[in-house]
Amino acid sequence: MRAVFLDRDDTLIDTRGATAHTPHPGDLVDPSAVRLLPGVAQGLGRLQQAGYRLVVTTSQGGVARGVGTLADVERVNDRLRGLLAEAGVRLAGVYACPFHPRGVVPAFTAEHPWRKPGPGMILTAADELGIDLRVSAAVGDMARDAEAALAAGIPPDRVCLVESPKAQPANTGAPATRHPLGVCRVSDLSAFADLLLMS
Repeated sequence: MRAVFLDRDDTLIDTRGATAHTPHPGDLVDPSAVRLLPGVAQGLGRLQQAGYRLVVTTSQGGVARGVGTLADVERVNDRLRGLLAEAGVRLAGVYACPFHPRGVVPAFTAEHPWRKPGPGMILTAADELGIDLRVSAAVGDMARDAEAALAAGIPPDRVCLVESPKAQPANTGAPATRHPLGVCRVSDLSAFADLLLMS
């Protein structure tokens, strides 16, 4: 069985924009602020139709840093599930890592195999869901997302990074380029779906 492993923040939902004027930019804990990025519902719908299972792997170190709780993370994830369900998209799994070595919450202040760029979340999901990583793919917005996918054994030509929603807003639909890690870089998730489904 094959899957696409999806980073959450600034890959599926606009986290930087939603938290820019909060005390903790980048840490989204309010489910009412969850908004899908352009191309996400369409791209995931096409990947789902093509037989890919859709699995979210998200680093949520804000829990360790005291910005939010595991319950906050789950509420945001539930809102994401709901928005995708409205578009006919179902997530096969959502994995979140609350650990960070510079935290203030003792239970989560540590390194952890799930923390990106470690491959732990992907490896755990593959084991639990029966996924063949050799025919799977991954997409995120940060180098650590790609590094986690590569460390898990996903082929480099099936790993992509999307542009930050704040980096190049006029770049939607631009052709894929290469990242220094050797993985592709695309404008948005719809462009990622185009590329993956052509391979």
